[in-house]
Amino acid sequence: MTDTPRPNALEALAVAPRARPSIYPPQFAQRVAGREKRALGDPFGLKNFGVNLTRLPPGCQSALRHTHATQDEFVYVLEGTAILITDEGETELRPGMCAGFPAGTGNGHHLVNRGAEAVLYLEVGDRTPGDTVIYPDEDLMAVLGPDGWAMLHKDGTPY
Repeated sequence: MTDTPRPNALEALAVAPRARPSIYPPQFAQRVAGREKRALGDPFGLKNFGVNLTRLPPGCQSALRHTHATQDEFVYVLEGTAILITDEGETELRPGMCAGFPAGTGNGHHLVNRGAEAVLYLEVGDRTPGDTVIYPDEDLMAVLGPDGWAMLHKDGTPY
C-alpha cells in the first residue's frame, strides 16, 4: 500500500506531459520531436499496463518503426488522421479507429502524421519485465531491465 493519495478520476489533459520526450539516442530523437505523451495510468498507480494520451503534431511520428518481444500494444485514435505503417504497408487511421499489435509477431509498426492537424490518440501497452524492442529499419534495439530501458546497437553494444 502507498501513503500517496490517488485520485478517483482526473482530466486527462491536466496530466503533465512526460518531462523526457524521448529515450532514443540523439540521432533518432529528432523523428519524434514535438510528440507529447501524458502517462494517464501513473497518477492512479497502475503497474501492469500503461496508458498514454499522445499528441502528434503535423510531420511527427509516434516512434521509430518497432516490434516488441513480450509487450502487446493497442492504439485508439481520438482526433486527426494518422498513417499506420506496418510490414504490410500503410493504413489510414481516423477518429474512432483502433489498431492492435500482439507481442512477438515481428511486425514493425508506428504512426506518422502527414496531415495539417495534430493527431490525438490513446496508446495502451503492458509493462512486462524483460521486454526487447527491435527497430527493423535501424541499427537499434531496446531492452527493458530493472533500471529502465537500455538503448543498444543490434550487436548489443550501448549507444
